[in-house]
Amino acid sequence: MREKIVITGAGLVGSLLSIFLAKRGHQVHIYEKRRDLRTGQVGGGRSINLALSDRGLKALDLVGLKQKALDQVIPMKGRMIHDMDGNLDLQPYGNKGQVINSISREKLNILLMNEAEMNGVLLHFNYKCEEAVLHERKLVLVSPNGEKEKIKADVFIGADGAFSALRGSLQKTDRFNYSQDYLEHGYKELSIPPVNGDFAMDPNALHIWPRKSFMLIALPNLDKTFTCTLFFPFEGSPSFSELDNDKKIRAFFGETFPDAVPLMPDLLKQYNENPTSSLVTVRCYPWVNDRFLLIGDASHAIVPFYGQGMNAGFEDCTVLSEIIDTNEGDWDKILSEFQEVRKKDADAIASLALRNFIEMRDKVADENFLSRKKIEKELHAKYGDRWLPLYSMVTFSDMPYSEALRRAYIQDEIMAEMKGASLNELMESYEGMVS
Repeated sequence: MREKIVITGAGLVGSLLSIFLAKRGHQVHIYEKRRDLRTGQVGGGRSINLALSDRGLKALDLVGLKQKALDQVIPMKGRMIHDMDGNLDLQPYGNKGQVINSISREKLNILLMNEAEMNGVLLHFNYKCEEAVLHERKLVLVSPNGEKEKIKADVFIGADGAFSALRGSLQKTDRFNYSQDYLEHGYKELSIPPVNGDFAMDPNALHIWPRKSFMLIALPNLDKTFTCTLFFPFEGSPSFSELDNDKKIRAFFGETFPDAVPLMPDLLKQYNENPTSSLVTVRCYPWVNDRFLLIGDASHAIVPFYGQGMNAGFEDCTVLSEIIDTNEGDWDKILSEFQEVRKKDADAIASLALRNFIEMRDKVADENFLSRKKIEKELHAKYGDRWLPLYSMVTFSDMPYSEALRRAYIQDEIMAEMKGASLNELMESYEGMVS
């Protein structure tokens, strides 16, 4: 049955989902509060680079866009750790050939919007979602000229981000659970330009300067720049609040990231002009009210430390598409089943992302952590997929996030209790606890 489906938000998840739905023959409209990013340059300073991995690639493959996306990426084969003396240590992510892919949010979003329009999706820009009139199945929008319009549809999907306007209406309903938890850390974007027309560092790695309570990371771009992100406490010492003049900024970076400073000739300008942004985890439930659905960051925004925000949102589209396959036309059942299936995995990746922040900033240079990683690598080499390191479960498979988290707790317990055990003993204990 051809339905009219309205999506709020023309970002990555909204645009991709519209393609899935349009390919099924539905009449899809997207309403986006911002201007069309294809009409001009998007302001910088707030966009953490994206890391496209297996879950996201699977979704793109299902709509025929995998290769077009891969044409825009730079593969990163591991973490390049920078210590305080500027020494480098490459820690591969997985098996040979397993990489995560640095990709421009803007370029990927444009690819998705163009494909959506080619499939008949109608995109409406500069339309602000004001509220959902749930009992009427209508959406109140403010048009570009400031007039209010009521839009009726068969299904409404909120893909309008962590501060979703559509979710705001659902939050006013009875027994709607909602929480937002901010980290004490914020982030600031910086940039490393090319040197003599080439990358200033190895482009096939995600560079990390781990410094216990904070860190700097850098991801490569096709224009041979690196987008750097400083994850740093808002308050305390050291913190954003403490670096309140150029002298302090210069001294802090020179002492803490000595090999990065020479690569950022306009560091002070960037630091002073680029905004400091916050990091939030959003959890809510239910995601469905009648024919209104929340998806992506609107239902489960996470912090970026596993590089899974986009990938999780894209996997939402895959899961929803699979449920539509088995319940074609029964939207009440489709939406209900989607939230039941997906909620536990959304909660799991939120926990995993917070866990990985501690790993990236504190543990990647720790000898005990590196020793454990070596043992896990040996287990994986000997037993294959019977023992998968957590990072591989999350990044290089489509294992449900909740199952990956369950296995991670078991692995933690085994590693903590069986120091000095043989690989066979570790594996026997693991299989006994997993089954």
